Amino acid sequence: MEAWARGVRGLLLDISGVLYDSGGSGGGVPIAGSAEAVRKIKASGLKLRFCTNETQATREKFVKKLQGLGFDISVAEVTAPAPAACRLLKERGLRPHLLVHDDLVPEFAEIDKTNPNCVVVGDAAENFSYANVNEAFRVLIGLEKPVLISLGRGRYYKETDGLKLDVGAYMKALEYACDVEAEVVGKPAKAFFESALAEMGVPPQEAIMIGDDIVSDVGGAQQCGMRAVQVRTGKYRPCDENHPQVKPDAYVNNLAEAVDVILSQL
Repeated sequence: MEAWARGVRGLLLDISGVLYDSGGSGGGVPIAGSAEAVRKIKASGLKLRFCTNETQATREKFVKKLQGLGFDISVAEVTAPAPAACRLLKERGLRPHLLVHDDLVPEFAEIDKTNPNCVVVGDAAENFSYANVNEAFRVLIGLEKPVLISLGRGRYYKETDGLKLDVGAYMKALEYACDVEAEVVGKPAKAFFESALAEMGVPPQEAIMIGDDIVSDVGGAQQCGMRAVQVRTGKYRPCDENHPQVKPDAYVNNLAEAVDVILSQL
């Protein structure tokens, strides 16, 4: 019955929609049982990485928020798109025009942004105004060899007051307008999951990804040879269970249930 949960040495957890729903006056609401589930994972000796496409704040800022919501989490345990993008920019001598959330800008403090030769797009939320998106378009269309780097490609996510458009929708608009294909840094990119596995020191066949996004979390992890479980929290919708391409190794009601099953198989 629970064959999917056997032979596990490491877990990768999505954050938004799995640990908590973001938004609201307190910055978010923990999903029932999730903080205790994280404590159980750590007590079990399993390796753990938090694998997120969060790009509305620096890692330090959203880790502090999660700690305030009762989660045992540190910056060193988080794999996120912005640091990966900064490594890529430095390696390739790219100078970005940033279309990102104001709170994410400090992650790019050490990156040269003069005379941009690429565009980096993240979940800019209210910064996705017509003027800002059009400015990014003008930079991109004006380049001889346009380079568009996207911090994830999610379609939407869930906050406490409902679903919100994610970076993927704006990425697609820029791709279409400039006839360019974005390079995705973050889930579901294979390199992003491989980086998280390397940080854990666990091979893909001994790791499980737990997420609420059928494509970015489940599909992305499975392409790397991992098992992947979808929680019925966050952005999960019943139609996900009929997805034409992606079939999770299991569905669970929430993180707490997934962790109890996995720990029962150790």
